[in-house]
Order: sequence, then C-alpha cells, then structure tokens
Amino acid sequence: MTDLTRKIIQQILAVPKGKVSSYRDVALKAGIPNGARQTVRVLHSMSEKHNLPWHRIIRSNGTIALDGEGKAMQIKLLKSEGVKVSKDGKVDLEYFI
Repeated sequence: MTDLTRKIIQQILAVPKGKVSSYRDVALKAGIPNGARQTVRVLHSMSEKHNLPWHRIIRSNGTIALDGEGKAMQIKLLKSEGVKVSKDGKVDLEYFI
C-alpha cells in the first residue's frame, strides 16, 4: 500500500457518522490535488478490506455517484445516520459536510 493510499484511507475514516465528504475533498485533505479519481479507486478496491464508510463519500455537488441498487443502499445508509437525502439523491453539503 502506498503512502498516498494510506492518507486517503485515513481521510475517509475521519468522516464522522452523520456527515459526508466529497471524493475531491478527501483527496485534498490527503494532499493530493486533483485526486478525486484516486479516492474513487481506493473506495472501490479497499472499502470492504478496511471497513471504510464508503457511503459517506459523495460527489462535490452533493449528489450520489452510484446508480441502481448501489445508490439505494448508499441513501439507506446515509439516512440511517441522520443524513437527509433528497428524492433525487442529493445531500445538502452546507449542513452535512
């Protein structure tokens, strides 16, 4: 595992229950400008292994990137933590970030 991957994982784990962060902000906090795609790769490949709260990471415009069952699961998990998600799958970032 690279140092950058460790930093991304640390930032994902730092997002508290009931809050969200964006792929971009996780990367920026990990010291990786323009690293949103790296955040996505880490989430995709390491969420289960490292028990990452993948559902707390969304797009920087407040929308959920997943479709279908993945989107439904993410909305369910966010709502179970008290995050309000609109019917079109958007989170108010001013309140929940």
